[in-house]
Amino acid sequence: MSRVHWLGAGLSTFPGIRRLANTDQPLIVWNRTLSKASEAIKGTTGEKNGTAEAASLDWDMLDASIDAGDVLVSMLPGDLHVKVAKMCIESKAHFVSSSYLSPEMTALHAEAISQGVSIVNEVGLDPGIDHLFAHDLVDAYKASDNYSSDNKMYFRSYCGGVPAIPNDFKYKFSWSPFGVLKALTSPAKWMEHGDEQTTATPWKAVNDYKITNASGKKESFEAYPNRDSLPFMDAYHFEDNWQVEQFVRGTLRLSGWTKAWDHLFKEIESMNSKDMQSRLTAISDDLWADHAYADGELDRVVLVVELEARNSDGKVVWHQVHSIDDQGNDEGTSMARLVSHTVSLAVQASIANDFAPGVHAAPSDTATVKQWMDTLSTLNSGFTHTILT
Repeated sequence: MSRVHWLGAGLSTFPGIRRLANTDQPLIVWNRTLSKASEAIKGTTGEKNGTAEAASLDWDMLDASIDAGDVLVSMLPGDLHVKVAKMCIESKAHFVSSSYLSPEMTALHAEAISQGVSIVNEVGLDPGIDHLFAHDLVDAYKASDNYSSDNKMYFRSYCGGVPAIPNDFKYKFSWSPFGVLKALTSPAKWMEHGDEQTTATPWKAVNDYKITNASGKKESFEAYPNRDSLPFMDAYHFEDNWQVEQFVRGTLRLSGWTKAWDHLFKEIESMNSKDMQSRLTAISDDLWADHAYADGELDRVVLVVELEARNSDGKVVWHQVHSIDDQGNDEGTSMARLVSHTVSLAVQASIANDFAPGVHAAPSDTATVKQWMDTLSTLNSGFTHTILT
């Protein structure tokens, strides 16, 4: 029977690990700190019957323990994903990660095919669940009576993890702040009013974005574009002849975030490339000390993905929204559940050989998308589907 090697037992991993460990699936949790790996499987069915184990991460021991058909899950720092994926290819094992596809990972596609293994990425929350929502909306629109290539299309996908109880800083960190800071130094690209837009400073492209929250009330957030949205038009199967007026994938923050973070923005802008890495690391350390989630503190995740079509007269003829407004609970933080539950689904799909050999992002076929969405909605609260038009 195939075995799962889950690498990394940070706080964002426990719900997914425990979901797998409570089945008959053989599982080893590898982590630099053995006690953390042991904690992840403590009290599970797998710990009791011996199918779930904890191990201190040693690369030579890991390499020696991999068999063909196994699955390696990399929840390690991003710069280690390709190393793990290459180990998978050499051992004819499958690979799963919640992180964005990198050019280095994509370059492994031909090797993965030749070895008959799947290299699956972008199966967390964002990226991950947002992809599922987008594919489902595009499929539904194409099947609708109001589908027309003459319509003008508007696509918005925003996601944010925020404290359930707002603080003055308008944010809390559940892992190292370095990634958040680094993302703020990365240019963003999106579509607005039918034209490509770019910014080197994403926080300067913030706009007000209103949602209907879990209580049924309107709530305002600050939203800004994140990374390069444009390749996802093809990934989400937008047709070449569609008239795309707006297409943006971005980040949500609590109202007042730009004001609370203004001093950080000014410092980031003053940095030069030579010392940026060291300065961001120092700032990250300070932020982690001052603004990390306390034990038991509740977080909140808001994800909204919407697709809208308007005819030549500007009338909205089709508009549907998938959203999540979820808070942490006894099983773990909302972020941890939404990320790692999705990873666990990808693990099970890899074991079942549901992914073709090669490098992939989240699934896009209609049946799998709906199956994953249904399962995730039973594992987590706050999933809604709204038909506006």
